[in-house]
Amino acid sequence: MSFYTSLNGLKNAQTDLNVISHNIANAETVGFKRSRTEFADIVAGSAFTNPKQIQGIGATLTSITQNFAQGAVQQTGSALDLMVNGDGFFTTKSSITGNTYYTRNGAFSLDGNGLVQDGSDNVLQVFPTDAAGNVTGTTPTDCVVASTNTAGAEFAGLTVLENGNVTASYADGSNTVVGKIAVASFIAPTGLKQVGSSNWVSTGISGTATYGQPGAGQYGDILSGALERSNVDIAEELVGLITAQRDFQANAKAIDTASQISQTVINLRT
Repeated sequence: MSFYTSLNGLKNAQTDLNVISHNIANAETVGFKRSRTEFADIVAGSAFTNPKQIQGIGATLTSITQNFAQGAVQQTGSALDLMVNGDGFFTTKSSITGNTYYTRNGAFSLDGNGLVQDGSDNVLQVFPTDAAGNVTGTTPTDCVVASTNTAGAEFAGLTVLENGNVTASYADGSNTVVGKIAVASFIAPTGLKQVGSSNWVSTGISGTATYGQPGAGQYGDILSGALERSNVDIAEELVGLITAQRDFQANAKAIDTASQISQTVINLRT
């Protein structure tokens, strides 16, 4: 039994190493959230077993939990580098598949079709507004900037205010609000499913997204000209890496010891 107990320990240590390695590899990934492994002990026994004689038979992985603590602020100066200063998520929708994603990576840009997107054809979602910035609907839609305004003046630039208003400026000096950024919130964000590129999708564990306007409640303000860095603490991860390595070595040593004992028993002479 000791072989399998230590084997479980080896597998758990390997999982821990994999998670820590993933965290370290993404230390410079914008909007990345670190994860940690959680384990539980396994005990063998029945209702008739003397509680003083019950022994453990190893450990098992219970979950890999995401940590959504806010990362450091990196000033960039680019108007479409955005950050949620709070607990909310940007919402994007794939222009190819129509899938909805949630992200803390606010590195957006304007493409040739006037869409504010993340470089992977995922378009930023906003609440529709009138030209003055008053919200006219509660269903998020694509953030689209017209190349010319109603007077025929050409597009000159884009700014995003703290309240989430996306404002387009035109050559004739006029400004038009093209939408207000829709910020998503979840009752259990740790239940979101990672799909890569600092994107998540909702699950039955996370619950469905609740949308709100920036600056209201838990949704957080919008910071323009800044990005949220990864919340990975390299020093903490390196300590965890050393610990996981020692755990792996200790379990390997336990298997080696059990093997030596088994060999000794086999070699006994009567």
